[in-house]
Amino acid sequence: MVAADNISLSELSRAFAPEDSAFFKLLQGEVVLKPRAYNALGGAITAQMYLPIARSLVWQQITDYTRWVQFFPDIVRSEILESNPLRPHRGHRLYQAARKNFLVFTAQVEIHLRVFENLQRQIRFRMERGSFDDFSAELTLDDCGDGTILTYSVEATPLIPVPSLLIEQAMRHDLPGNMRQMRQVICAGVSS
Repeated sequence: MVAADNISLSELSRAFAPEDSAFFKLLQGEVVLKPRAYNALGGAITAQMYLPIARSLVWQQITDYTRWVQFFPDIVRSEILESNPLRPHRGHRLYQAARKNFLVFTAQVEIHLRVFENLQRQIRFRMERGSFDDFSAELTLDDCGDGTILTYSVEATPLIPVPSLLIEQAMRHDLPGNMRQMRQVICAGVSS
């Protein structure tokens, strides 16, 4: 990952080793995944994508947390429970519910999150309570030429004991499609 206030495309390409084609994949519209070791029953992954839109415009859309049902198809409800603009250090409180169909059953989860924003740069999601043993996520925006690199990292351990390999496979399978959906909705929101 590369983080800078305003980084040019040439600077970003130099930050990647020549054998690492991740930067070029990003510019071609691919979602680049980097799974990480986490724990025996959970998973962790980082996904990156390029958006041909200025960071400030991306920020406006991703901080409209009720729209996350459009970004991630499995999220069926996303609502702000508490937001105090006079005390931004306390963050927002957010409720999300999701439904995922598997071969023979449907898993339903819900989570209450504390959301902390670093203006137009980063959003951190921390679980207060929910259908997970633990959950945290971070979304970071970095300038890249006239566009933005969006990096989304998530770590999660479900309450149901499932081997981490299955959790990681589900993340690898679902996250690219979710990120592409997010890009499509964000780009459409800017052009409308």
